[in-house]
Amino acid sequence: MTKNTPLPPLNRQFVSHFGEMGSRWGINRTVGQIYALLYLSPRGLNAEEIAETLEFSRSNVSMGLKELQSWRLVNLRHHAGDRREYFEAPQDVWEIFRRLAEERRRREIEPTQSMLRSALLEDASSDDERYAQQRMQDMYELIEKLMTWFDDVQRLKPETAMQLMGMGAAVTKVLDFKDRLLGGGDKDKGKGLPPAKDSSEG
Repeated sequence: MTKNTPLPPLNRQFVSHFGEMGSRWGINRTVGQIYALLYLSPRGLNAEEIAETLEFSRSNVSMGLKELQSWRLVNLRHHAGDRREYFEAPQDVWEIFRRLAEERRRREIEPTQSMLRSALLEDASSDDERYAQQRMQDMYELIEKLMTWFDDVQRLKPETAMQLMGMGAAVTKVLDFKDRLLGGGDKDKGKGLPPAKDSSEG
């Protein structure tokens, strides 16, 4: 893609779709389209090229690139003899997914974990609060297990992680067989934070 060359129809379709999907992922339309353009580009692009290709203002492109940098979804490059900054998306799709998942965890999941942890340490003063704490305990334990699984997957090599994801149905069958073999015991119940305090106890 060179300067002033319009995007091919297939590329424009992808860029347009990514802009529409962006808002559902917490990213505005402009940011989504900028990222999609960089993802499909065989080389790094500077802000002027991005603005001309997408017909965005330079200020919108600048803000969009800053947002993508905060999500660590673009890499910044400099070319010898050129003072302009060039941006590119990571080539490894697994790395893109990993960065996006890590940022969503930091921004959305960890604050929820912190709130639940604090609420579970409070002294419940009524049956309603004790019931609420039990419900929060269930949610906290589920999030903890999911995050432990996520950390384990993060440590895998990309090719191993892809193989694991392709084993979904087979893993389910193995777990179902294990449950039948062991009688379906709820062995993990009670893990996580200690049970919520009961203020009626001495």
